[in-house]
Amino acid sequence: MVDALLRFSITRRWLIMFFVLVIAAVGVWNYQRLPIDAVPDITNVQVQINTQTPGYSPLEVEQRITYLVETAIAGLPYVEYTRSLSRYGLSQVTVVFVDGTDIYFARNLINERLQQAKSQMPPGIEPELGPVATGLGEIFQYTVHADPGARQPDGQPYDATALRTLQDWVIRPQLRLVPGVTEVNTIGGYEKQFHVTPDPARLLAFGLTFDDLVSALEKNNNNIGAGYIERNGEQYLIRAPGQVADIPALESIIVTRRDGVPVTIRDVAEVGFGKQLRTGAATRDGEETVLGTAVMLIGSNSRTVSKAVAAKLTEIDKTLPEGVTADPVYDRTVLVEKTIGTVQKNLLEGAILVVVVLLVMLGKVRAALLTAMVIPLSMLMLMTSMVQTKVSANLMSLGALDFGLIVDGAVIIVENCMLRLGERQHHLGRLLKLDERFETVFKATREVFTPSLISVLVVILVNLPILALTGVEGKMFRPMALAVIMALVSALILSLTFVPAAVALLLGGHIAEKENLIMRTAKRVYTPVLD
Repeated sequence: MVDALLRFSITRRWLIMFFVLVIAAVGVWNYQRLPIDAVPDITNVQVQINTQTPGYSPLEVEQRITYLVETAIAGLPYVEYTRSLSRYGLSQVTVVFVDGTDIYFARNLINERLQQAKSQMPPGIEPELGPVATGLGEIFQYTVHADPGARQPDGQPYDATALRTLQDWVIRPQLRLVPGVTEVNTIGGYEKQFHVTPDPARLLAFGLTFDDLVSALEKNNNNIGAGYIERNGEQYLIRAPGQVADIPALESIIVTRRDGVPVTIRDVAEVGFGKQLRTGAATRDGEETVLGTAVMLIGSNSRTVSKAVAAKLTEIDKTLPEGVTADPVYDRTVLVEKTIGTVQKNLLEGAILVVVVLLVMLGKVRAALLTAMVIPLSMLMLMTSMVQTKVSANLMSLGALDFGLIVDGAVIIVENCMLRLGERQHHLGRLLKLDERFETVFKATREVFTPSLISVLVVILVNLPILALTGVEGKMFRPMALAVIMALVSALILSLTFVPAAVALLLGGHIAEKENLIMRTAKRVYTPVLD
């Protein structure tokens, strides 16, 4: 099989060159699709179940919420383990699945079980699943800032509540439309609310309770439809708009009647703007601010998504009120590009060093460049393999590549071909005919292919145990081993096809195989040692 492939590559050299160009073009295309990150994502397959329980103590949360959720999900397939957290007003259950489990399948399983648990929970309690993201999903952060001279439409300066309102109703909804963004979290500021503060003395005077007040607010804050009326072939829709929009509308809601006189909210309570209670805040340069965090969808390209978020934020910034800006404070693209820049610099320096060494040691420009071509071609084939196997380009996967190992087989084949071609020309005393050159290249390649194959297999076998790692270690080091193995296999394929075809095509004419100055000097040094 090897002999047939070698003969085909040599005799159909132009066809091999065409295939190599196609593979290179596919590699360039796949490079644009390759997920790029700073480090491998070591997060396991997990689903978080968050349940808000206002007013519940940690013990009550554990007994009435967390225990029910854990019981409901018990026995699910592919579950590795679960952990829970019960705090004041919050229950969080994390379900970790076996590696390789589809995240959407896992979420569907949990959703089915949660429907059973909801019926046993107190009224108004709704468990929610966390975003489809990993521990490295926070790819972009920004702050909403107002200049000291900026004013709201009512003339008031922008405070933490106004900035939070802009974040919740203007910025956040638009960022969630960016492809690859699964959630936008907000920290800081105050959530704007309408507060109805009852006066117990007034309620007692009118014989009302808090429930009466709540019931009146609920019933008088709805839009109701009543069908339609047909008249003269036209249809008139009937509806009663009753949704309140401002404080005067809230104050005018009727709670009850006393002696035919309506008792409104204004008569028994104070209505005004208020703030939601919070347990944390965000600061920038010592001043309180509103911080937004874009969370990436699991499996997305962090560099692509963070660039899209940055571009979208620039567009949104132009639509904000005068004096208000959304300023980026963390962009994953910067970290990724610096990391990839370091890897590219090291790879480029390594490639240049290899080419220089090949040029000096082989002594032939064409032979050195031919051998060096294996490096970019192997990298392009590696890009295609990484896309197909869903291995991201990062510091671990690309940083472990050794160009010396990649060109090892090509160096051996090219050097032996030059030696045999030179010997054959010297023996015949003339230039070789086309069929003679092809046969010499075939024999020279076949002569050293087995040692070259063994050297590659040894390196591959050394990396195979790494593929058996599991857990965090496996997620961290398996991309490195896969990248090395795929690069070596690519180089081996090129050594068996491209290199002999290129040698037969390019290394024509007179070839004088002789030792250069470096080799002659080295022999003078170590030959006496051998004697």
